[in-house]
Amino acid sequence: MKWLNSIFNKKEKKENPEISPERLENGWDEVFDATFSGDLDKMLSVTELKTKPINRHYLLQTIISETYKLRKEEKYRNICIEHSEKHLKEFSEIAIELKKNDSGNLPRVSTFQNYATLLTELGEYEKAISICKMAISFGLNDGTKSNYQGRIDRINKKMLNNK
Repeated sequence: MKWLNSIFNKKEKKENPEISPERLENGWDEVFDATFSGDLDKMLSVTELKTKPINRHYLLQTIISETYKLRKEEKYRNICIEHSEKHLKEFSEIAIELKKNDSGNLPRVSTFQNYATLLTELGEYEKAISICKMAISFGLNDGTKSNYQGRIDRINKKMLNNK
């Protein structure tokens, strides 16, 4: 996280900045620029580019966060699901790099809670619970008092009430 903050604070505010060797060395590639552009289409256009794991993490998390807010619309819900699956599939590798850059700690990763909530809304309770268990296995915190275990308990309750 310190790494990201230092880059973000120094990031130049330019349209289509040239990707110089110095910028690349600091992690400022096309993926980084797209992530902080505020432009979902631009973010989606760089999802297949090779980049540093940390840039990949923040790109996917940002796409998920933006589309999660718009999940009532099928188009955005589908994008959210697709990129949540990608993020979780790649997270083991990404977590290693995130820990290296933050004194062995993982930042809060909203993908897990957003995806678990979306799955719960869709009635996919078992899958939502498995996402919460995955978050627990990484030692993640969802920012709530009861954490992911409380989320699991609430999902189980909903599942029982909807049978």
